[in-house]
Amino acid sequence: MMIYKDAARSVTERTEDLLKQMTMEEKIGQLVQPFGWKVYENAEGQINLTEEFRTQVQKGGIGSLYGVLRADPWTEVTIENGLSPELGAEAVNEIQRYAIQHSRLGIPILFGEECSHGHMAIGATVFPVPLLIGSTWNTELYSEMCRAVALETRSQGGAVTYSPVLDVVRDPRWGRTEECFGEDPYLIGEFAVASVKGLQGDSLEQQNSVAATLKHFAGYGSSEGGRNAGPAHMGMRELREVDLYPFRRAVEAGAASIMPAYNEIDGTPCTSNKELLEDILRTEWGFDGMVITDCGAINMLAWGHDTAEDGLSAAVQAITAGIDMEMSGEMFAKYLGEAVETGRVDTEVLDRAVRRVLTLKFRLGLFDHPYCDPKKAREVIGSLEHKQLARQVAAEGIIMLKNKGQTLPLSRTNGVIAVIGPNADQAYNQLGDYTSPQPDGAVTTVLDGIKAKLADHPERVLYAPGCRIQGDSREGFEAALACAAQADTVVLVLGGSSARDFGEGTIDLRTGASVVTDTWNDMDCGEGIDRMTLTLSGVQLQLAQEIHKLGKKLIVIYINGRPITEPWLDEHADAILEAWYPGQEGGHAAAGILFGDVNPSGRLTVSIPKHVGQLPVHYRGKRSRGRRYLEEDSKPKYPFGYGLSYTSFTYSDLRLSASEMYIDNTVEAEVIVKNTGDCRGAEVIQLYISDAASLYTRPELELKGFRKIELEPGEERRITFAIGRRELEYVGADHKLDVEPGLFHIRIGRHVNDTLSTELTVLEG
Repeated sequence: MMIYKDAARSVTERTEDLLKQMTMEEKIGQLVQPFGWKVYENAEGQINLTEEFRTQVQKGGIGSLYGVLRADPWTEVTIENGLSPELGAEAVNEIQRYAIQHSRLGIPILFGEECSHGHMAIGATVFPVPLLIGSTWNTELYSEMCRAVALETRSQGGAVTYSPVLDVVRDPRWGRTEECFGEDPYLIGEFAVASVKGLQGDSLEQQNSVAATLKHFAGYGSSEGGRNAGPAHMGMRELREVDLYPFRRAVEAGAASIMPAYNEIDGTPCTSNKELLEDILRTEWGFDGMVITDCGAINMLAWGHDTAEDGLSAAVQAITAGIDMEMSGEMFAKYLGEAVETGRVDTEVLDRAVRRVLTLKFRLGLFDHPYCDPKKAREVIGSLEHKQLARQVAAEGIIMLKNKGQTLPLSRTNGVIAVIGPNADQAYNQLGDYTSPQPDGAVTTVLDGIKAKLADHPERVLYAPGCRIQGDSREGFEAALACAAQADTVVLVLGGSSARDFGEGTIDLRTGASVVTDTWNDMDCGEGIDRMTLTLSGVQLQLAQEIHKLGKKLIVIYINGRPITEPWLDEHADAILEAWYPGQEGGHAAAGILFGDVNPSGRLTVSIPKHVGQLPVHYRGKRSRGRRYLEEDSKPKYPFGYGLSYTSFTYSDLRLSASEMYIDNTVEAEVIVKNTGDCRGAEVIQLYISDAASLYTRPELELKGFRKIELEPGEERRITFAIGRRELEYVGADHKLDVEPGLFHIRIGRHVNDTLSTELTVLEG
């Protein structure tokens, strides 16, 4: 038996043995990742591999395939022509079997899939988007969700996922804000660790684990003007403290893969940034996994960034800087052979990349267990357990921004409710970008959720769409106003849409009925959909203003992928819920909060400004940033960490175990939190630290700990945070982590602007 086929040998031994036997063509084949949905055809349940795929396997092999199971308008995979969970697993097995049996060395294919908030395949559970997940402030729940996503993905043969997204949001006009956890690097870092643990489990070779790919490395959330893939303007200190921090935490947790961002930093594209990919990531942090490009990123070096004169130079720049695999595979497949033959790429550089790819495949157990179990896929994908988990995540992440006069919760026994708005009953609008086609009934909308709560009294629920997300048509206003006039309370479901054109058409604004012949697309958020403003699109605000004139109780639910800035609604709505994109169970989660079955516990992870002109408005601004504008101060309307509850909490007796500590020691900060209301509720206790004076300028406040707890009425609990080097350090001289002696302010409270405070002195020695 050859060493690389011997499961008893170490990963290193097997990798080196295989590498020695490979030709240059076979090595290059391992570094390319073509689009997987193009390698097969589904003929009424019969999987037929394309001739192009067969030829490529026989010529030199294919290292990886992207999105074999991905279904969306881009892939043109639909419910009708796509693969069921069981058939998808069978298709992956068929592809894998051919690659192993018809390539010279029998190297298995690595199947990479999109799983930002659920596997992007037909039938998979659609969880809430990361922006809502961050709003739960519950990393344990998120890790449990990641285990479910990993199980659904691996059961169909997917072995690596292109998540989590660890970008730090600086400008929420950016269309990919929904894919991020928020604006704070510490919070993102905690979710990053939870993601790696959940996705990768105890061992990558387990059949319920997938390799996590951290993206986008780095500075992608800091783009110029909030425009996707725009330049990031920052120095190395800020890059390390903010944008690199979550990635470092995830690398420390054992992440197996990483994806560079499209953008440039200080003139160098991330795809060809050796300092980023080799010096920091591998040498400094000790990362030993695989680096894969984003789709078409190497092309951008020659046709976009223009740092390369042609495709050959782009390929050379990328692999020399530390890229191991190219998503799409075009540049590597075309030019790497020539680059090696002409000496522009050393053979050892090629071998280095191949070694990393093969190592990951061995760690995933693909050589020993290359096939998945279609029966298991049928059983676990979209299971009831996972749907219930999706509902719990949504319920914990929805944020109550306003509740004037205890408008909420609603009564189950009295009153008529008019459910109005473009997002009240549009399933795809509540799912977010990177979502697969959904069969009828798979998604519970807000209207569905409210109807389910009042199933015994259907006459109490009325519905009218009123308007679309975009466009200036008011043809639905008359029907919406007539509907609202009959009600005691109006639940107005507004917001945005990241739904691509799934062919579902639109709605008749007068009747609410589906109009499948209409090709209207309401998408105003998602990848590549950046905005100049944060106001509601279309005539949604005007609809709200007309309904308000009726004098009804007005409850606004936002379903959207970025913060919304609408001062008129902040002032005139009686209650406001921010639901982000809550996933397939979002309607049930929202209804649970509306009727008091769920006490809202979501807290903001992005600051919501009063006006777009305040941007950037994230809370971690420097002390020197200035105080106000001529027209308005610089404070947000709703601050970071903010969120209301149906109960109330008090904080008291903040104390430190010692008022002084040496640099390498630890103290404990304690506070008593009490539920002073009349119902059970969850509170998010937040620890902020401020360095009173430092050699280099610091943010005014920095989140350094959080804890989510549940308390019964009258119950109190003492919460403890450990404060040590990690909580006090910052990037000091020579860009090294350092703790300076001196005075630190320790703050604990409900949100960044509502805290108790005490002082800690750090001594040198």
